[in-house]
Amino acid sequence: MEIPAYWKQFRDEHNLVGMEFEVPESEDCSELGAEIEILDDANILLEATELYPGIEAVRHGFIPVGGCSIGSGDPYFVRSKEGAGGSLYRIFHDMVFEDDFPEAKAVTKVLERFDDLLRFRNNQAEQDAAGQPATPP
Repeated sequence: MEIPAYWKQFRDEHNLVGMEFEVPESEDCSELGAEIEILDDANILLEATELYPGIEAVRHGFIPVGGCSIGSGDPYFVRSKEGAGGSLYRIFHDMVFEDDFPEAKAVTKVLERFDDLLRFRNNQAEQDAAGQPATPP
């Protein structure tokens, strides 16, 4: 599995590895809301080659790009064939098994365009990454 150049360029251009994003229910296409941490190359490859749903998702053209930052276990993906203007998807980890990928049930679209993630950057994570003190509530 190769990480698409368009994803790497987007991620690296905006220094997103390890950054967290909170997509509110009202902005999530699935209306579930999402808390996403962007993966580095090593964790993308780990999800794609050693973990489910990643192993099966990759066989169906999905590339892991994020994990759930609150521990649900549901990773986030782009679809390689969609390219730079593609969507961001959640794949439910408890619905995908070896040789069983019920796409209609297991996959939900989170954002029409993955680059819309930039609108939902977690400000605290951004401040921590920049070494700035947190703003009082």
